[in-house]
Amino acid sequence: MKTLIAILGLTAMLSAADGGTLFQKCAACHGAKGEKAALGKSEVIAGWKSDKVLEALKGYKSGSRNTKGMGAIMKGQMAALSDGDMKTIADYVAGLK
Repeated sequence: MKTLIAILGLTAMLSAADGGTLFQKCAACHGAKGEKAALGKSEVIAGWKSDKVLEALKGYKSGSRNTKGMGAIMKGQMAALSDGDMKTIADYVAGLK
């Protein structure tokens, strides 16, 4: 049981580290803690629930979200990300306060 708890704890730490690494690219516009309105135009994303972030990221990637605003920039940012990467970022953002 202790081994399982240790493995789960390590997995959570690695996911957080991966989320932080993936989020570094986002931080240029959104701030290190997701505290900024990107380019003065977006909502502050810190504290968004994971499912809301994931839905937004998938919408940007497909080109269906915010097609007249920041959508084109975000679509380019999402192009190289896998569904797993987007989920990792979403979980990371949900933990930002």
